[in-house]
Amino acid sequence: MHLQDKSRAQVHKSQDSVSEPTAFLRLSSVTHAYKEGGARHIVLKDVDLDIRHGEKVALLGRSGSGKSTLLNLVSGIDLPASGTITIDGHVINQLDETARTLFRRQYVGFIYQFFNLIPSLTALENVAFTLELNGMPGSEARAASRAMLERLGVGGKADSFPSRLSGGEQQRTAIARALVHSPALVLADEPTGNLDARTGEEVLGVLDAVLAESGSGLLMVTHSLAVARMADRIVTLEDGVIVERAGDFAW
Repeated sequence: MHLQDKSRAQVHKSQDSVSEPTAFLRLSSVTHAYKEGGARHIVLKDVDLDIRHGEKVALLGRSGSGKSTLLNLVSGIDLPASGTITIDGHVINQLDETARTLFRRQYVGFIYQFFNLIPSLTALENVAFTLELNGMPGSEARAASRAMLERLGVGGKADSFPSRLSGGEQQRTAIARALVHSPALVLADEPTGNLDARTGEEVLGVLDAVLAESGSGLLMVTHSLAVARMADRIVTLEDGVIVERAGDFAW
């Protein structure tokens, strides 16, 4: 069996092993730890979190609270020490690395604080690369990518390299890259943390509009309550545990 076919088979097998989860994304008793100087440090402790299909959830927490770690676990970049992470019926932490990579390419879009654009590629090429990895022919990938850049207001910058783009233009390009393959779930790690307030607000508005149009779900890590207010629901990470509550926060 071809390696990619084997990975797909693993994905479908994992789907069959889960009985109709009520949530699109479900974290069940997820624990993550690391060792330093012979000591074991627990970052996440028996975390439970459900997110419905198309729901936008903001994850607040102090610096170093494990927010980015949680995103890496959800995306399958890292694996939890215990517990399960289920996306659309797939238990992703039961897949091997190749299957997790394939799953991430198809199901997940990732928006980074520092953009993470490939400097040697133009804005258009950065976005099209995602589609090409998923097997779309080059001409189709470029056409779809140009349309997404236009949708995000940076179509005129398609042939520019990242070094020639402003911070806001780079983040819009990064959002285009994350959304161009119509992922079911978008993960955003401090998406406005490297932008000034006005640009950040503009970028969030564009992201919100595109998500509403695509129906993609969002799990967004932030330390800012102002940014979190774009979400349907706010949860916090405190001492390695997810807490849902209303009211003001003071980090």
